[in-house]
Amino acid sequence: MSETLEKPAPKAALSIVGSRPVRPDGADKVTGRAAYGADFNMPGQLVGRVLRSPHAHARIVSIDASKARALPGVKAVITAADFPDLASEELEGGEAAANLRDLSLNVMARGKALYHGHAVAAVAAVSTEIAEAALERIKVTYEVLPHVIDVEAAMSPDAPVLHDHLFTEGLEARPDRPSNIAKKHRFARGDLAEGFAAADVVVEGRYTTKATHQGYIEPHACVAAWGEDGRCDVWSSSQGHFMVRTFCARLLGLDISDVRVTPAEIGGGFGGKTTVYLEPLALALSRASGRPVKMVMSREEVFRATGPTSGGIVRVRLGAKSDGTIVAADVELTYQAGAFPGSPVGAGAMTALACYDIPNFSIVGWDVVTNTPKVAAYRAPGAPISAFGVESAVDELALKLGMDPIALREKNAVKDGTKASYGPTFQNIGYLDTLAAIRESEHWKTPLGPNQGRGVAVGFWFNVGGESTAAVHIGEDGSAAVVTGNPDIGGSRASMAMMAAETLGLPIDKVRPMIADTSSIGYSMLTGGSRVTFATGMAVVQAAEKVTGELCARAAKLWDVPRDQVAWEGGKAVCLDAAKDRAPLSLEALAAQSARTGGPISGQATINAQGAGPGFGVHLCDVEVDPETGQVSVVRYTAAQDVGKAIHPSYVEGQVQGGVAQGVGWALNEEYIFDGEGRMENAGFLDYRMPVASDLPMLDAILVETAPNPRHPFGAKGVGEVPIVPPLAAVANAVRGAIGVRMPDLPISPPKVLAALDAKGG
Repeated sequence: MSETLEKPAPKAALSIVGSRPVRPDGADKVTGRAAYGADFNMPGQLVGRVLRSPHAHARIVSIDASKARALPGVKAVITAADFPDLASEELEGGEAAANLRDLSLNVMARGKALYHGHAVAAVAAVSTEIAEAALERIKVTYEVLPHVIDVEAAMSPDAPVLHDHLFTEGLEARPDRPSNIAKKHRFARGDLAEGFAAADVVVEGRYTTKATHQGYIEPHACVAAWGEDGRCDVWSSSQGHFMVRTFCARLLGLDISDVRVTPAEIGGGFGGKTTVYLEPLALALSRASGRPVKMVMSREEVFRATGPTSGGIVRVRLGAKSDGTIVAADVELTYQAGAFPGSPVGAGAMTALACYDIPNFSIVGWDVVTNTPKVAAYRAPGAPISAFGVESAVDELALKLGMDPIALREKNAVKDGTKASYGPTFQNIGYLDTLAAIRESEHWKTPLGPNQGRGVAVGFWFNVGGESTAAVHIGEDGSAAVVTGNPDIGGSRASMAMMAAETLGLPIDKVRPMIADTSSIGYSMLTGGSRVTFATGMAVVQAAEKVTGELCARAAKLWDVPRDQVAWEGGKAVCLDAAKDRAPLSLEALAAQSARTGGPISGQATINAQGAGPGFGVHLCDVEVDPETGQVSVVRYTAAQDVGKAIHPSYVEGQVQGGVAQGVGWALNEEYIFDGEGRMENAGFLDYRMPVASDLPMLDAILVETAPNPRHPFGAKGVGEVPIVPPLAAVANAVRGAIGVRMPDLPISPPKVLAALDAKGG
């Protein structure tokens, strides 16, 4: 079930935006015709495979690949020596921001292997069997070093240091010795000591989460071909083919103009495909062999060698007046970055208290390297972890005050005009409306059953805009092609087509959306941060408006009237001069005469979109706990979200439901488990337990459209990040309600629940 709360319809009612047409890629996907990364093949292609470190931390003393190269059928073997030694340099790009040196060292280890699964060599051969046999013939001599997995242990002064050049940034004075603490982040306001002194009630707690993987079904895959003229082609499954182009060019010392990347369909990403792993290796192997190279990761490789999100520790202390006014908050976040700096702790700090108007607060975040895979983005990177700690503490505060958990959040809620904890002043937000939607829901009013508990939690994501290019081309038959540069993860092709159709006044079946390669459309930042419907959608509308402007000019020419006497209304050119007897001209009629009036009709827009509206979500979760086994089952779930305006409501509901499902898995089941040697023990879907359909009830979504984004032509806000932020705490708060014991450490597995029940009974 889903419902929508919205403002009264505008004067010019929308006919397509807000409807639910069938997605344009749906038929190909359900029939198996869609081409994903592993579906691409080229004549004469070789099979690429990667040799990975068996140690969590080891110095690479030597690599002898002579026996592998001598094996018949092996065409190339590469190591770090085949890549340039790059200096430290920050590459911008939203979720794809990276340090060039660290990116290179993660793609192929140089000097040291920093985690179990770190790439140390790669081969290309005429068959899979020969490629795997070649890997066994590569002799790597390692000096095994002490490793560290736990984030607090990594911060210890006597911990094994991963990088001798790493000195903590963000401190008042530069440290005199390297450590695993890469950076300190801090946001603060007011006087913390005064705030706590004024508090009538204080709660505090320590909350932990484990590293969890994005769990995309399609593994990383690509085909790369290095041409005889030095120009390269890559076919890749990623969240941004322009990102792939930039990273490959920089890692291999190429001009960007010499690399063309064609996007495949993407079988899930959730932030985990905003970087490169295989593409530079495939290109280097193609250069060495003179033939195209195809590489596809196994599921085990995906778990061992690609970025999960951070494991984290959140310490929270809250002080409040007896009426529930929160007057002080002290939050400390400690996040795993993996083998190289760059955890999402900065975003975790930005979002930790963003739902609350608190006069005195301090938020400190620590970015810490460990001997685990370098983390990658995962839906609202960093925010679910900090929200788990803060929302658990807010729940404890409500219990201690004897206060309704929704009322407590309403009392302290940010609203239009509130200065956010991370700096900006909020405008056009629907947070209070989402709280009200949950309070008025049937779910909230329904009594609980035996062994059941109910939890509330809220979440926030700031959303982003960024650079996008779009083009709209009108066909001779009056149809429209909408061309963009963003891979479609959650239905963005349909949304682009709908916004273009609405602007042009065309039926949706007359608009065909497509995603162009890097040589066929202008630069577009990757698909991430919930930016595409907002930013690329703005570019599409602007391109379509240029088309309607040109159509009006063509009509003016045909009618022999001034251009300012023609308007575009309802998909037709209309003459505004009542004295002229001019029948409206449809787009189809104007397209048919384009050769006589100036030639092909197209419009293009390139923008750096600003003003992405922030998003808020309020989640309500009911669980049932089996006291005999400790099993926690989610029995009902409702999520309300401030979405601005839902372009395609079904896709927005799908984003909400998908985020909830992933958050529930994070709360109850999912975690990276390492043995004493730093090896992941559950690197497969059999042992890494993700929720399936039978694990979840129907997930109800309430789309709150009371605060449309004025910076977007149709009021859209990003919706893909917020839904994963509240579930960790919502589930944990529900479990607290069911068993009367706070479970501060995720995942809330049956053994932990049984131990808590036993301790309570004792």
